Amino acid sequence: MVATVLLVIVSISLIAVVLLQSGKSAGLSGAISGGAEQLVGKQKARGLDAVLSKATVVLAVLFFVLTVTVAYFL
Repeated sequence: MVATVLLVIVSISLIAVVLLQSGKSAGLSGAISGGAEQLVGKQKARGLDAVLSKATVVLAVLFFVLTVTVAYFL
């Protein structure tokens, strides 16, 4: 039960983090990082992309582990 709730939370977080990352066309994150570039400079916006990239990896690993855990116990 706890693993299922965590899986839902991690899934929603993973979707949000992926959508916030800037792609080749700057996608949905253009609204956030574009404003961040004007406010704090391009250096910080690149740092935001690095943080989002690391968060994606961590959330993807958690998603995989939780999925296998839920499948094993159900």
